[in-house]
Amino acid sequence: MDIPAVPEMIFGNTFLEITHDSNRSIVFNAVDALRLVDNKHDLVKVAYANEWQKQREGCTEIINGIVKPFDWTYSTSYKGTFKGENPFKEVETLERIDLEKLKQREKIIFYQDLLLFEDELGDNGTAELNVKIRVMPTSFFVLLRFFLRVDDVLIRINDTRIFHEAGTDYILREYSSKEKNIKDIPNPLADVNILSTQLATIIDLAHKIML
Repeated sequence: MDIPAVPEMIFGNTFLEITHDSNRSIVFNAVDALRLVDNKHDLVKVAYANEWQKQREGCTEIINGIVKPFDWTYSTSYKGTFKGENPFKEVETLERIDLEKLKQREKIIFYQDLLLFEDELGDNGTAELNVKIRVMPTSFFVLLRFFLRVDDVLIRINDTRIFHEAGTDYILREYSSKEKNIKDIPNPLADVNILSTQLATIIDLAHKIML
């Protein structure tokens, strides 16, 4: 993964794999997600970082020589891994997942919520990646979510949503990245779904994965 440290908890044998009749598949796992962590830049500082550095000004060269800069929040833009000899092709689209359709009451044939990795960031917050799948008689829906809270600094949520409706020859995939300074959030410890509605959207993409 080429990063100097890894999350405290990595569930490396846990994965979600969705396989098509053509033996191509989409897989969600921790290792591939961590491969996308920035291994050269530390872009997020904890609230007391400046004070910590002032107290150790004489040791700057030693500290910089020992600690290799990297994104210690483990932020990842992971959207899943394509597998197979002829991987799925993806094209940009304006079509969006019909969330109202997902709200309709329908029998759930299969449901699973899997934690891929988690870290408490040295008691400075939390970072975690989990994936959920819900299968109904006429469709399936996947939510891959990276959630980050750096205490007194920011909250970030990177979501990948995947939806397929029976009878169509494609899967819809939406990816969004949202964040906001914690001081601008009324209750930073609120439920993640509530927090998601309060953050500013930085990235918003949609693709069709052609079957």
